[in-house]
Amino acid sequence: MLVLEYKVKCKKAQYSAIDDAIRTTQFIRNKAIKFWMDADRDLKVDKFTLNKYSTQLRKEFLFVADLNSMAVQSAAERGWFAISRFYDSVAVASPRASNCKSKKSGKKAENAVLGSPPAGSAVQRQSLLGETPKTALAPLCWNNKTGLPHQVERFSKTGFPRFQKDCRSVEYKTSGWKLHPTKRRITFTDKKGIGDLKLLGKWDLQTYDTKDIKRIRLIRRADGYYAQFCIGIDVVDIQPKTGQEIGLDVGIESFYSDSNGHHEPNPKFLRKAQASIKQSQRSIYKKVKGSSGRRRARKVYAKKHLKVSRQRIEHAKRVARCVIKSNDLVAYEDLRVSNMVKNHCLAKSISDASWYLFRQWLEYFAVKFDKLTVAVPPHYTSQECSSCGVIVKKTLSTRTHNCVCGCQLHRDVNAAVNILNLARQARGGHPQSNAVGVGISTLVGASLLEQVLT
Repeated sequence: MLVLEYKVKCKKAQYSAIDDAIRTTQFIRNKAIKFWMDADRDLKVDKFTLNKYSTQLRKEFLFVADLNSMAVQSAAERGWFAISRFYDSVAVASPRASNCKSKKSGKKAENAVLGSPPAGSAVQRQSLLGETPKTALAPLCWNNKTGLPHQVERFSKTGFPRFQKDCRSVEYKTSGWKLHPTKRRITFTDKKGIGDLKLLGKWDLQTYDTKDIKRIRLIRRADGYYAQFCIGIDVVDIQPKTGQEIGLDVGIESFYSDSNGHHEPNPKFLRKAQASIKQSQRSIYKKVKGSSGRRRARKVYAKKHLKVSRQRIEHAKRVARCVIKSNDLVAYEDLRVSNMVKNHCLAKSISDASWYLFRQWLEYFAVKFDKLTVAVPPHYTSQECSSCGVIVKKTLSTRTHNCVCGCQLHRDVNAAVNILNLARQARGGHPQSNAVGVGISTLVGASLLEQVLT
């Protein structure tokens, strides 16, 4: 999947029409989740059920009928994506949560079933009246004996679907739009009134057939509106083998340190822009709420954050491409960044380094260039000596690895060598596969580019 992005130029009324289409998408997604919450236990709600429900919404609401039918289905699919992700995460959640899904008894979840409130309950009456029950927003299990809900401990971390309030895009499939023969303009033919849009950008759609365009997404950002074209082609650029292997240890002091002793500088984009961002944030609170000056100040603030985000993406993309292109095997740690940012002392620095974004681009270019990437467990990679294997304990402030065997290295370089050694061991058992952890495939496919750009 290849994603080409253009900036959109049109009249003010057309921008308002795009905003209306985005609000309609948000409405359909939230109604789909509400339908799943209020559905009877006997009714199996799946992707096809929500698609049928979206057709019902078109008959019930005129502003939904104005949106293209496939765009309405795409909005309902967003709701199903949130629901299916919740079901997938339940299986790996706490034992009490998995008991609710598998209908097993637990300490507080005896005979509990995950799903909708029982018929005649207060929560269902609130739902029928069009109200949003507070308990419906919380992850609950329903007791078959008492008919009362109880909240599962730490259950919110399993990704329970929430109502969206900040939707910024609307997605069309293969209908509802028409591309100009020059492929520099696009016309949306539904009743929202978006009309003809001018496309600004360097990418040339002339080299691709219109039939290969699978989806078109209109996105609202702080600096304007954009159109993304998802083209269903395989992006492959097989590079010659170099015979080089490298291990990477990401960090805060340096963006990464490799097994050859190189330290890539950490750009720290957020730290450099922090003073300017704080100044623009203070100017927001000096303006009257609801005024045009406050809206302009918020737009300036959002643009500064958008610039930092783009800088991170371009830096991670450039560095990852160079690393993959010059090495046949790239090894890195299988870090759980979402857990690491819970440390409030290092959360900002870790987020600013964008380790996971760097890993995504490594895996993407590995697939594109036909190279091998291996993610290894991070345990004791900094403590173990890369020469003799002895554990040398050290704190974060200790930046040099000194071992009794005489090995003296920078601690990050020592960790990078250990990572490379672990990857070579994994490669010995699985010579033909990319790996996340030991022996697990990381062929992420071209959809990764779409996830990064959106």
